[in-house]
Amino acid sequence: MFEYSFEKLEVWKESVELVKGIYKITNHFPDEEKFGLVSQLRKASISISSNLSEGTSRITNKDKAHFTTMSFSSALEVLNQLILSKELKFISEDDYLELRKVISKITNMLNSLRKSQLNTNKQIHQ
Repeated sequence: MFEYSFEKLEVWKESVELVKGIYKITNHFPDEEKFGLVSQLRKASISISSNLSEGTSRITNKDKAHFTTMSFSSALEVLNQLILSKELKFISEDDYLELRKVISKITNMLNSLRKSQLNTNKQIHQ
């Protein structure tokens, strides 16, 4: 089966694992949060991998970097929502710290990818 370029990105694979972790912990949130934090966390976590995949279809590296930046922003949105979830006692400190480590790894990888995309763009125009 053909493999698209985004499927080869380690950061994309990590972000898919994050989505699975988010779905797992949000299954235990209170029912009244189904359309609140549960929905927001799931959408924001999915947005990380979705923006990465969409960005690979773009022609210019500047456009690719833009989608990588949007992935980064979604990762920080997830972190914010996890902080709130911990403060509201919807998740344990251990779950929070574990997911925070994953987000830190993803954001570091996204930063590296974005720098690479922008540096490649600059080299072409020099």
